[in-house]
Amino acid sequence: MHKQLRRWNYKVYRFRRLLPRRIKRVKKASRHPYAVPVITFIVLIVLTAVGVFLVSRHPSHKAQPYIVIINHDGVTSDVPSIEPTVGALLNKLKLKLNPGDVVEPGLTARINEDKFRINIYRALPVEISENAINTFTFSAAKTPRAIAQQAGVKLYPEDLVTSSQTDSLVNGGAIGQVITIKPSVPINLILYGTPVVTRSHSNTVGQMLAEKHVVLQPGDSVQPDIKSTITAGENIFILHAGEVVTTTTQPIPEPVQYVNDGSLTVGTSAVEQTGSPGELLITYFVNNKTGAKTQIQSVQIQTPVTEIIARGTAPVPESSSLSNWLLTLRDCESGGNYAEDTGNGYYGAYQFSLATWERLGYGGLPNQAPPAVQDAAIVKNTNASSGGLATQNPGCYAKTGISAFPP
Repeated sequence: MHKQLRRWNYKVYRFRRLLPRRIKRVKKASRHPYAVPVITFIVLIVLTAVGVFLVSRHPSHKAQPYIVIINHDGVTSDVPSIEPTVGALLNKLKLKLNPGDVVEPGLTARINEDKFRINIYRALPVEISENAINTFTFSAAKTPRAIAQQAGVKLYPEDLVTSSQTDSLVNGGAIGQVITIKPSVPINLILYGTPVVTRSHSNTVGQMLAEKHVVLQPGDSVQPDIKSTITAGENIFILHAGEVVTTTTQPIPEPVQYVNDGSLTVGTSAVEQTGSPGELLITYFVNNKTGAKTQIQSVQIQTPVTEIIARGTAPVPESSSLSNWLLTLRDCESGGNYAEDTGNGYYGAYQFSLATWERLGYGGLPNQAPPAVQDAAIVKNTNASSGGLATQNPGCYAKTGISAFPP
């Protein structure tokens, strides 16, 4: 305790001893010719920062509203909004979504332009028939497979899903679509010694081999016989005498199909059916002496499912801020020339690389695409990046001073 008191006494003594010197230094610095301007400059910076903060939090300091076109329940409404996303706006308007309803574009899509379009499709009664068991649900999905998935039905890529229409309440039990599912059955295919679990909707072993594009080679044998009826979980062997055979698997990319939708704004998109990749099983003969492989065949053991994406084609009004944003960007990138080909691997009004263009789902060369397609592509590419133009088009972003994301 005494030691602590001595330390405190020493600190007080030192402070009192040095205080006159510090006061003298401050007075001397205050007489410097640059002292007053420097202090004034610092005070102004602090006051400006505080003012900006207070103004930004003031209720009257809000973003400029966009006019949003909402189609729902047979009504089209023009709504001014400053909400950032589709979901936020629908929540603000208290537009209730029922089970099975579909919103295009999705709830997370950003509202970034005037005349932005939102479509709400109300669910209709649907009958789902699988293995002679009928269930009823409500759905607004666009494809039979999407309807079944939305209803929670477990589907495999090999399952056959079809749609028909009924207007008979007596015979069909509902008025609307009837989704019929012909389920596939699991099969244990042992291909040259490699076991593979696959599925098929074929009735016989021979039909299954044709469905999977299995071509029997000279010396191959099949057990059971190709005329045998397939049962769920059955083991089917394909053997080859006197040869060493090896196998490997390879993914099949999911196909992507794009459809144009005039009810969606240019630059927006909506997934109408979710896809999934497939799988190939590739078999080889192996030379015992050299180890060289000779491919026998490739068997599609899992069928890929096509992803269907709707792309908006409704034009953006020329007077909108998005049009000005696009004009400024393409003037900087290419002088506004949609057909620009500089010879350095970049094409079109926004100077797309071919890799970026193909990643966005487009074919051909960017400079050969119509202007509306190039406009939609730059909006899509910018919105898909976390940094917007700051990372995708940094040169023109810094030069023009436009917003990092489409307005």
